[in-house]
Amino acid sequence: MAESLNPLCNPQTKTGSHSVPDRGKWANKREFILTVAGAIVGLGNVWRFPYLCYKNGGGVFFIPYLMFLCTCGIPLFILETALGQYTSQGGIMCWRKICPLFEDACVEINSINGTGNRTAALNSSSSIVEFWRRRVLNISSGIEELGSIQWELCLCLLLAWIICYFCVWKGVRSTGKATYVTATFPFVMLTVLLIRGMTLPGAIHGIKYYLYPDPQRLSDPQVWMDAGTQIFYSYAICLGCLTTLGSYNKYNNNCYRDSFFLCLLNSATSFLAGFAIFSVLGYMSQKQGLDIASVAESGPGLVFIVYPQAVSLLPFPQVWSVSFFTMIILLGIDGQFAGLESIMTSIVDLFPTQILKGYRRELLLLLICSVSFLLGIFLVSQAGAYILQIFDHYVCSGPTLLLLATFQSIVIGWIYGANRFSNNIEDMIGYKPLSLINYCWLYITPVICSGTLVFLLVRYSPMRFNKSYEYPLWAYCIGWFFSSSSLILIPITMFYKVAKGKGTVWQRIRAASRCADDLPMKTPDR
Repeated sequence: MAESLNPLCNPQTKTGSHSVPDRGKWANKREFILTVAGAIVGLGNVWRFPYLCYKNGGGVFFIPYLMFLCTCGIPLFILETALGQYTSQGGIMCWRKICPLFEDACVEINSINGTGNRTAALNSSSSIVEFWRRRVLNISSGIEELGSIQWELCLCLLLAWIICYFCVWKGVRSTGKATYVTATFPFVMLTVLLIRGMTLPGAIHGIKYYLYPDPQRLSDPQVWMDAGTQIFYSYAICLGCLTTLGSYNKYNNNCYRDSFFLCLLNSATSFLAGFAIFSVLGYMSQKQGLDIASVAESGPGLVFIVYPQAVSLLPFPQVWSVSFFTMIILLGIDGQFAGLESIMTSIVDLFPTQILKGYRRELLLLLICSVSFLLGIFLVSQAGAYILQIFDHYVCSGPTLLLLATFQSIVIGWIYGANRFSNNIEDMIGYKPLSLINYCWLYITPVICSGTLVFLLVRYSPMRFNKSYEYPLWAYCIGWFFSSSSLILIPITMFYKVAKGKGTVWQRIRAASRCADDLPMKTPDR
């Protein structure tokens, strides 16, 4: 009964005189859960959270982390997932339905390589590090020296895009099936590494460094900034993915409960990954006779040093090495094709009658994958690591996501109406979200996000590679261009909507802020 109240969920709806083809639904809830889990659980959980926890006071880091999780992470996660489910539209059309004035308030900003994985150079001088820097990356002296293409990496990049294409080419029908492997295997492998790491001599020494609380670190504002950026980094907020994946749910799916479960899964994975990685760090520290601080100093490179070391300690290390690197590939792949599905869904929702004919969708997807692969070749050159850091620093984190999060919460909380959206969720699942969630959309989330944004801008310092290499000025300009390319669409769209309207400026703004007529209107207005 609840599903029939939403005309957007019908298999065939009418747009003018044209019939809109069925955009599809998840075959079952498992596929939705696994796909979202694959999109949000990635290398950021494996290496970034444990290192940040160690660097920022151990156990006390959970205080700012949980604060940002409860006030920003969970409310925005619920907002995006429920918005997609309620409108049955992707990351662009959902905002056109809710508030056309802000329809570009959540444009996908996934980096070209699609994974957003960091491959910063490492400080240690061990043989593993030297092999990584000199053989795998063959890194040049700077971004000015592009160098040659690393053909092994180029072929791996091609393989990744081929896999992504076939995971997405039939929409959610293929995406959901692929996640039965891509989303589950990494959890199995991580569990094995955790068990093995905890049985190594010196493991307790590593766990102590991971969790030992240093309350004085809470007075450092950077600790709070790291906690906030980690939430946005690991929860795929403001990338359009959650809205897109939620749009394929049935209208009465309990997206509210699903969101809490997925947030718990994400944070729990990050927490347990810390035990796996620091237990091995403790072992390496004891074996090499070095202080654990020097062993852990490699930061993001932990995934390329510590985990291979852990694998080498298992019986039949060759077998486990293949399994480990398969896990690394799958952690990147499932996040990449989730982002690709988000882009395709947004385009298809804009032009459904034109694209969903014959094999036009498959051909468009092939074009996007081909162009992305060609652009990604820059990332597998000898200067690829420098270029990747620019994408990661300016596009995938920091001010861009914080500003988009502020816009999202303001649009839902104040323009569309937090109470109205809460009633919409009640219409779908049978009960309203907690009042705290409403207050977050209205006040807490925009205040914290905007405050964090201001602090980041005030504390801004030029990005460096490996703490020593300073980029040339033109590289910073390119980074800021990438960062602003998504945000600039918001004022451009707003100006266009207001300019083409009729009446006074205020009347035009009000008309452009009015939600679509074909949304379910069972619930009262704000």
